[in-house]
Amino acid sequence: MYKKRYLTLSHFLHRQFGCRVYKIPVNAGFTCPNRDGTVGTGGCTFCYNPSFSPVADTPAKSIREQILEYKTRLSHRKRQAKYLAYFQSYTNTYAPPNVLRSLYREALSVPDVVGLCIGTRPDCVPNPVLNVIEEYARDHHVWLEYGLQSIHNKTLRLINRGHTAEDFLDAVSRTKGRGIYICAHVILGLPGETLQDMLTTARALNDVGVDGVKIHHLQIIRHTKIAEDYLAGKNIDTLSVDEYVHLVCTFLEHLSPEIVIHRLCGEVLAGEMLLAPVWNLPKTDIINKIDKELNRRGSYQGSRVNP
Repeated sequence: MYKKRYLTLSHFLHRQFGCRVYKIPVNAGFTCPNRDGTVGTGGCTFCYNPSFSPVADTPAKSIREQILEYKTRLSHRKRQAKYLAYFQSYTNTYAPPNVLRSLYREALSVPDVVGLCIGTRPDCVPNPVLNVIEEYARDHHVWLEYGLQSIHNKTLRLINRGHTAEDFLDAVSRTKGRGIYICAHVILGLPGETLQDMLTTARALNDVGVDGVKIHHLQIIRHTKIAEDYLAGKNIDTLSVDEYVHLVCTFLEHLSPEIVIHRLCGEVLAGEMLLAPVWNLPKTDIINKIDKELNRRGSYQGSRVNP
């Protein structure tokens, strides 16, 4: 019996495939237009890819080799399983359509890989690229993950995203109707944002009709611009674990119950990368706290969405 008070990705995928589905991160060698000078050179103020992607700095290997190696490491967990190839590092639609077609095809050629998760930016999906992704979505399970972070342009400028909320809305509009699942990434606790600002982001996701959301909390990670400001003594507030649990539960209450929850908190791969907030708790404990708070409230995802 499903007992969660929100719709998890694992439950959603199990319902689709009847077995456990694992995401396998791959590095296709992309960069980002906010790093190579097309949009900017500094990148987003909070972003350091190696802090969250286990393959961001791996030596060059083929997509097939990366997936097969990861499958071998997972093989002891469960005999019956399927896999999604997760193009995670940097901007994974930032190439000509013929290059993308070749990379996606290679990933899907590996046995038991049933689909793709493609991390990208809303300003990097021209229609010819969406046409390629649509080709694979006809026969495979495909998620296109848009880094949004906030629906507020003043915040997007502050964190140097290099795109606007309007870019996101346009990208989602052009993606819908193609058989592609749409996921949005958001960060709670960004500088200057109030609770109402964050709930406005939740309502915008409901209104535009995304299929999934990946929720992070603001983390100050080494090698980022926000870390430089933090170490220089600038006043950058971060959330305690209890503050975050309260906040994310309220965010979930305002989020449509039909939106699949891909993630509930941020995490870093190595503790020394993280400057703040340092919670010293494994992710499972944080999720347990979120579950307990929703139970305490007698609440659930979408409980405060206006009909």
